[in-house]
Amino acid sequence: MTALLEAIDVSVHFATRAGKVRAVEGVSLAVAAGEVLALVGESGSGKSTLGFTLAGLQSPTSGAVAYAGRGLDRAGWRSVRRDIQIVFQDPFGALDPRMLVGDIIGEPLRVQQIGTAAERRARVMQLLDQVGLPAESAQRFAHEFSGGQRQRIAIARALAPRPKLIVADEPLSALDVSVQSQILNLLADIRAAEGLALLFISHDLAVVHHLADRVAVLYLGHLVELASRDELFERTAHPYTASLLAAVPRLGRKRTRGGLSGEMPSPLAPPSGCVFHPRCPKAQDLCAESAPLLREVTSGHAVSCHFPLGGQG
Repeated sequence: MTALLEAIDVSVHFATRAGKVRAVEGVSLAVAAGEVLALVGESGSGKSTLGFTLAGLQSPTSGAVAYAGRGLDRAGWRSVRRDIQIVFQDPFGALDPRMLVGDIIGEPLRVQQIGTAAERRARVMQLLDQVGLPAESAQRFAHEFSGGQRQRIAIARALAPRPKLIVADEPLSALDVSVQSQILNLLADIRAAEGLALLFISHDLAVVHHLADRVAVLYLGHLVELASRDELFERTAHPYTASLLAAVPRLGRKRTRGGLSGEMPSPLAPPSGCVFHPRCPKAQDLCAESAPLLREVTSGHAVSCHFPLGGQG
């Protein structure tokens, strides 16, 4: 797999009055051209922080982000900005209420100095049609639209400079259930039509099962499992992933496991050893003493666990 966008041993820490928050800790993964890689995990697992870092909105404390094999410093980010765009979770807060929709969608083109004014207007009309909104939407304000329509506007804005990858941060979670499937199908259609790569951040494993090619599972800032969608859903190796899947009965899995007990520990004071061991039904003394390394259990399927499920190891 040739990496388009890559996290290389990325850690992101935040200093607070209470101490250091370890939001992301030593994560390495890559998104290939045209691929949908899903980031999953509970709230507080570090998904959005990692997504923002890979989109260039957050600087890593350590490690590096690479695009097409080239490490990105500040100048490097400027050179690839049009290639990496983001769709935020909240379509209500993501759009400037003072701007017309046509100006919102066209802003990346103006900032990147792409095309003439007439070409930019034509591109805006094309994008409105692509996301299923009428042309007259360009002359309206964002507050005049529903949540699902606003998310379509945000997607159109992300598509404007013809990026190669979009980071989609929980793009469905703020929408009504009746609208979620429309936006999900829109993303799938755009991915197929444009050949885009997607870093799709979600807590909804049913959606992930529908859209993703591969899945990365985060827990307390650590990457604990990484595999193709089918491999991960059918041959789960990490107890945390199994607990997440057990909470989604509509996926029709052959085996079921108990749900999670307790709460996720604070990233201010992560547990020793394996960060999941206080909640893990398979934990042994070694788990509290030593942090497991991420290692392949089968080709393309990596897990960070001393005692992976199914006898894999």
